[in-house]
Amino acid sequence: MNYLNAFIETFLVVVISTSLSYLVGLPLGVLLNISSKEGIKPNKWLNRILGLIINVLRSIPCLIIIVLALPITRAIFGRGTGAWYIMIIPLFLTSFAYVARVVEQSLSEVDLGVIEAAKSMGATNMQIIKKVLLRESRSSIIMGLAVTLVSIIGYTSFAYDFAGGGLISEIYKIYRYHPQDYLKETSFWIALIMVILFVQLIQQGGLLIAKKLDKRRK
Repeated sequence: MNYLNAFIETFLVVVISTSLSYLVGLPLGVLLNISSKEGIKPNKWLNRILGLIINVLRSIPCLIIIVLALPITRAIFGRGTGAWYIMIIPLFLTSFAYVARVVEQSLSEVDLGVIEAAKSMGATNMQIIKKVLLRESRSSIIMGLAVTLVSIIGYTSFAYDFAGGGLISEIYKIYRYHPQDYLKETSFWIALIMVILFVQLIQQGGLLIAKKLDKRRK
């Protein structure tokens, strides 16, 4: 097994799909928050429609989304299997709705008193979003980012079914080729340790950054 290549494939698909998820999920989460009953610009119908779409997407299992997204994947990449990047689109579709809910929840934790103070000083809605909501909730958003990254790493396990590559796919491949004695394979344990270290690095890094950004701990 080429460990470095497998790690790079996992790293790239996770980072790219997560970046796309936040590119869409972050503004959706903001819209959900500000359009809610307690938001700075309540809009019942917008909130309900967005909430329904996000809830439906979150209820569809990752493997089903991968299958549903095959036509899109083929249209964009010219293939639906056999390469690490074929997982980017389905992982993005699986994750952005989750990101939207995470962001919405993070923003809801902001003290209403701080928002009211900003309004009393004449701040516009956009200024409140940028300088109050996002700024005050950045610690929680970072923790949500770490959780999202770890979740997407787990979703890459489905890459094996589509010859998508990556560390987890390689681990399962070892089991399929050596079902009787896979636990004796050194490559199995090396790849597993690499996955564990990758996850721990993300979790501890997210926790460290979140603590530094959390003003309440100072």
